[in-house]
Amino acid sequence: MIVRLRGWVPIAALLLASAPAIAGPPFVTDDPEPTDTGHWENYGFVAGTHFPGETDGEAGLDINYGAAHDLQLTVGVPLEYEHRRGTHVGFGDLELGAKYRFLYQSEGSLLPDVAFFPSLSVPTATRGFGGGRVSAFLPLWAQKDFGKWSLFGGGGYTINPGRDARNFWLEGIALSRAITDAVSLGAEIYHQGRDSVDETAITGINVGGAYRFAKHWSLLGSAGPGLEHPRRSGRYSFYMALKADY
Repeated sequence: MIVRLRGWVPIAALLLASAPAIAGPPFVTDDPEPTDTGHWENYGFVAGTHFPGETDGEAGLDINYGAAHDLQLTVGVPLEYEHRRGTHVGFGDLELGAKYRFLYQSEGSLLPDVAFFPSLSVPTATRGFGGGRVSAFLPLWAQKDFGKWSLFGGGGYTINPGRDARNFWLEGIALSRAITDAVSLGAEIYHQGRDSVDETAITGINVGGAYRFAKHWSLLGSAGPGLEHPRRSGRYSFYMALKADY
């Protein structure tokens, strides 16, 4: 799992400002809204986690297509990297997913949007990267909008086979707000269980935002500290992306 903030000053802007708010990227916590039917939402991204003496992460493309009403198909094509004294780069595992929204929010009701978003990681990584086996992530994501505010969260279970590997849960909750038609800001807290016998659990917070600078183009970013065993699970993480939607 990718972990992505520090600097709670931007949250003050959320309280002063009164476009729906961002949900999903740039956060670890995802949202239940699929890409519109017949449309694309594609992200060119770089993400990483900094440990004492090294930074590990990935860069690549996250391709989303609205294949049918309430159904989004997703392909993730990453390059992974490790930077210590030198930099080691290789192909990551191909990610295949399908998001299906089956519940809808409505005005005057507390019922949120809810979607099931299963995905598979296919072992296509260069030697030294990836898990070497097919793994599956099985999450449910929910969202409720209140005017300019969006509250979203959920999580799921990862089936993570392999020697010394462990199955684990990932959960998160986030709140975001549209500041203007072009700018949204938000924050999240998330937790991931141990994914192997020699790793620790991860808890972190992120602050991030999105800026639409042209009709079909947006910049997204987030960053934040690790709160649980930061020397082993990462002192801070970051995510940056260029989004194209059409």
